Amino acid sequence: MNGFWAVLIKEFTHIRRSRTTIFFTFVVPALQLTIFGYAIRITIEHIPMAVYDLDGSQESRQLTDAFVSTGTFQIVAQVHDMDSFHRTLDSGRARVGLLIPPDYSERLLNRQQAPIQVLVDGSDSQVAMTAQNTVMSLTTNLSFARAKAMGEAMQLAPARDPAGRAALAIDPRVRLLYNPNLESAYFFVPGLVAIILQLVLLFLTSFSIVRERELGTLEQIFVTPVGRAGLILGKLTPYTIMAFGELLLVLFLMVAVFHVPIHGDLLLLLILCTLFIVTVLGLGLLISTLATTHLEAMQFAFIVMMPSILLSGFMFPRSEMPIPIYLLTYLLPATYFIEILRGIILRGADLWDLWPHVLGLAVCASVILTLSIRRFRKQLD
Repeated sequence: MNGFWAVLIKEFTHIRRSRTTIFFTFVVPALQLTIFGYAIRITIEHIPMAVYDLDGSQESRQLTDAFVSTGTFQIVAQVHDMDSFHRTLDSGRARVGLLIPPDYSERLLNRQQAPIQVLVDGSDSQVAMTAQNTVMSLTTNLSFARAKAMGEAMQLAPARDPAGRAALAIDPRVRLLYNPNLESAYFFVPGLVAIILQLVLLFLTSFSIVRERELGTLEQIFVTPVGRAGLILGKLTPYTIMAFGELLLVLFLMVAVFHVPIHGDLLLLLILCTLFIVTVLGLGLLISTLATTHLEAMQFAFIVMMPSILLSGFMFPRSEMPIPIYLLTYLLPATYFIEILRGIILRGADLWDLWPHVLGLAVCASVILTLSIRRFRKQLD
């Protein structure tokens, strides 16, 4: 630890003079969390829909109103010929087309099956799946409602509720836990905390050491009476303190701006966040031993960041990935940290519930720090 305080004071002085570093540490994460938190949503609403109603009856208008009432669809065009109907879909103005045949209401009155045609633009698979599922759910509910009314009129029903009214034989009572309103922010914002922490710390640490190598000041420190542990801890401690401040900032924004409450133990959350911070700082130190210029450091950082964004479970469920890719996700520290964040913040999980993820993150931290220090020591020798 010889020379630790000297390196620590030097690093803090350098950070104080570098307004870019302070801006990148505190302002950029706040902007990223706010922008991405509002921009990234998995709830799809107001899909533009074109309607071609050949029936023009009260029943067809009720069907159209039912589509709009779901909140998933928004009518952007009421067309009156087949050419305009297809042109609206071809141009992309509408993503869904509803075609009601001229005998729709007549078939319903005659107790016949009344077909309707729904054309869905499949160029965006997520929008298409949402539209398809909503259409199937809506038409099923409408059909059940007509069957229930008919059975009530005929004094027939497959089952009756406690009040004696006609009802379905099976009564599903679904209760949504942890996110009853299905807010997309509850899912994405905790993951954003992990991604933003890794992004900012990775660049700060790797750039700091690479910059000193480019300026020649790192070699000057090597020849001074500074111990290896003192040099490494002296350089990383200021960034650890800044990272903790950044963590408190993004957690505050998560609760205050996006109204995502922390259901679990805050102290446990901060302790495990510190473990992740140390892991990322070690990763930045490892990158700094591999890169000799800012450009190389940026390239290595992006090589690390892209898998963390795409494969950690932040955006896509890991369970749906091919087996080789799924196994690869266990090499990413962000994979464990995102599970820890969502577990504590959303589900109120404790340490016993999260021990596999905590163990995985601890193993990643040990391996990364060991490799980083060994690589850094080789440059000190």
